Amino acid sequence: MRRLPIRTALVSVFDKTGVVELGQALTGHGVRILSTGGTARALSEAGVTIDTVESVTGQAEIFAGRVKTLHPKIHAALLARRDVPEDLELLKQDGIEPIDLVVVNLYPFEQTIEAHPDDLAAAIEKIDIGGPTMIRSAAKNHRDVVVIADPSDYEALIKELEAGNGTVSESFAAAMAVKAFQATSSYDAAIQLHFQQAYGTEKLPPRYSVGGPRIQPLRYGENPHQQAAFYGYGRKWGLTALTVHQGKELSYNNLLDLDGAMRAILEFGVERPAAVVVKHTNPCGVALGDSLVDAYRRARDVDPVSAFGGIIALNRPLDLATAEEIASTFVECIICPAVEPAAAERLAKKKNVRVATVDPWPEGMREQLEVRSVAGGLLIQEADRETADEAEWKVVSRREPTDRERDALRFAWKVVRHVKSNAIVFTSDTQALGIGAGQMSRVDASRIAVIKAGQAGHDLNGSVLASDAFFPFRDGVDAAAEAGATAIIQPGGSIRDEEVIAAADEHGMAMIFTGRRHFKH
Repeated sequence: MRRLPIRTALVSVFDKTGVVELGQALTGHGVRILSTGGTARALSEAGVTIDTVESVTGQAEIFAGRVKTLHPKIHAALLARRDVPEDLELLKQDGIEPIDLVVVNLYPFEQTIEAHPDDLAAAIEKIDIGGPTMIRSAAKNHRDVVVIADPSDYEALIKELEAGNGTVSESFAAAMAVKAFQATSSYDAAIQLHFQQAYGTEKLPPRYSVGGPRIQPLRYGENPHQQAAFYGYGRKWGLTALTVHQGKELSYNNLLDLDGAMRAILEFGVERPAAVVVKHTNPCGVALGDSLVDAYRRARDVDPVSAFGGIIALNRPLDLATAEEIASTFVECIICPAVEPAAAERLAKKKNVRVATVDPWPEGMREQLEVRSVAGGLLIQEADRETADEAEWKVVSRREPTDRERDALRFAWKVVRHVKSNAIVFTSDTQALGIGAGQMSRVDASRIAVIKAGQAGHDLNGSVLASDAFFPFRDGVDAAAEAGATAIIQPGGSIRDEEVIAAADEHGMAMIFTGRRHFKH
């Protein structure tokens, strides 16, 4: 296999991790090192001999370092093809020595916007220009030039140089070029997303870049034969801001369930203790309580069979009483704003239970788009963040809902939007009682919700029902009335709305149309 000799390297990094050790290794192989600014100082102070980039270009840094390596002599040295005589002759005529290795990492744009999300001037100053340009030049010419854009690859580079007596393999150079383009693509995507949010440009532009750093490789995907990893993009929020305090590594399925649990619990703010239990991305229990342990107990008891091995979301810091109750059964994960020391000590005895916090706890969904893959492309939509705007609700039945029913309908409407379509939810004003999720017909979702309630011993007499979309036929209303529901909330919009309303009136039920559906596919 062809190997690339490394005679001259350009080293210019923001993150100085490991750069002195790398410089020492390069010097040991007789490599000339060109460097700039703080990197040059760090190497020189460690006794590594360097030449400044300025000594090559004849041009001092200008604009407070904005222009350092943007010079024809640098990019000619990177882009010259070693097997093209005309390229080499031009280098010789201009007295330019080829550069065989570029070690560059980029200004911390993402860290800057994370720390100062509203400081656009600071963000702009952390948009690296020279770094990505050198990375792209070197990666384009990877048959002759090696590019290292990640400090974690220094060790592999040193081993390559040692094994090849100052040379690296062509396959290593190609692999590093792939990583280099991944780095610049992700970097540009973060900038694009931030500018799009800052300047209020169209949410769904003609081109949309999705990219970001790999947060962690996962053991596998939905099933053991599928590879998987977790990536972030844009500012850290939600699952990318998780701190895992104990337990096994989070799996692909854990993360999907945690996402569903967090989105559902955010519906209830922090005013009153609330708990959500999720299984296979669907809420199987939701409740409010007088205390956190009361809310959890009531959420679990909505469907205790399904709650076994579930994901728990809490809207308050996890206390000892709630930890004791959770520890009494098997759960996969807990997500909450914080964990009190006594609760942490209690759960430490359950070593396989994953305990995660998000700080600061988000009080509502951040403005965002949802991205999903389909064969051959991506689907992108605005997140369904609607809060309950009751000004748009319309009572369509002859009977107005009572105050108690209206409270229950409000609660049910918050729950049903997080259940996979077709979705039917029976609730009281503080607890889900029966949930029918992901069915092909709405009446079957109703039947399943009734069955689930019966299995858990919940009385549906006096309950209310929420449907994520309109009832296409009156049979769903008839089934709800037969189960004991006294009021229904649904979007409306069916060609048979009059029949559906008439069915509600026949049963003496109150019915509200919200005018907005909540499909969740």
